[in-house]
Amino acid sequence: MKHEVMFYTKGAGEKANCKVCPRLCNIAPGKRGFCRVRENDGGVLYATNYGECSSYAVDPIEKKPLYHFYPGSLIFSLGTVGCNLRCGFCQNWQIAHADPQTTYLSPDRTVKLTLRQKERGYPCIGLAYTYSEPFMWYEYVYDTAKLAREAGLKNVLVTNGYVNEEPLRELLPYIDAMNIDVKAFTDRFYRSTCAGRLEPVLRTVETAHGHCHIEITTLLVTGLNDGREEIGSLVDWLAGVDPDIPLHFSRYFPNYEMDLPPTPEETLLRARETARKKLRYVYIGNAPQLNSSSTECPECGETLIDREGYRVRIRDLDNGVCPRCGERIIIVQ
Repeated sequence: MKHEVMFYTKGAGEKANCKVCPRLCNIAPGKRGFCRVRENDGGVLYATNYGECSSYAVDPIEKKPLYHFYPGSLIFSLGTVGCNLRCGFCQNWQIAHADPQTTYLSPDRTVKLTLRQKERGYPCIGLAYTYSEPFMWYEYVYDTAKLAREAGLKNVLVTNGYVNEEPLRELLPYIDAMNIDVKAFTDRFYRSTCAGRLEPVLRTVETAHGHCHIEITTLLVTGLNDGREEIGSLVDWLAGVDPDIPLHFSRYFPNYEMDLPPTPEETLLRARETARKKLRYVYIGNAPQLNSSSTECPECGETLIDREGYRVRIRDLDNGVCPRCGERIIIVQ
């Protein structure tokens, strides 16, 4: 379904300048932007993927991954097609860069489907816009998130963070949590491996901080973004934003256009050790054998949330403090 986009300007020769992300695509009539889903039709810019859903499921919140936002709950998760980055290691390339079959879900129907899960007794807290890049589904996410908020549901974004500040601020009042990919901590990596830039992503994290719950994921790609100095710089920056922001180091496996070997276990453990010197909550994903997904008190080391895959056992955190030492624990529940 075509839907006029919210952030663009009309230019000479019926060109349309998209303003939703830092690419600022200047799109000629009959053409689409880099994301493949914003199309100029006679000088009017349309989102061609409005309501077009490529995948949806009820997922554990830990799958996003969000470990400090309603742990142990479920969330209705859905995505579309298209992306504004081109990561060589993309794990969802079949929907980001291909043309999968889609199903139309109106904002109203999506909210009703989510509420139905709650009526059936599932601990479904709301909606996660995920699988593909939600900012390339901007108008649909905006409309749906407003309806979801009115219905008492939570809204979660799982995003690459490559968005301009004005659209981000317009959407933030309706967003309860974000997991933001910081794919590396060098502009060189972003330009060569993702066809993007680092600075806009850092700005997204800094802008969203304080407006909603935030967690960060960094996929460590063997030999490309896993060096000690780069990990140290990432940690220093995130600690400067807020040392309570959870950081997830995720293990890379060959995918899409990249066939480098999987991230060595020692690299993941070394990164976690470095990060824990300045950050209070650090996890390793895609490597269950390392047993690094449980939440521990950063002060006394008491295990507060046991995680085995997506099986979660929560200790007594009703008062938001460690039951052993009384340390304040950042958990939204």
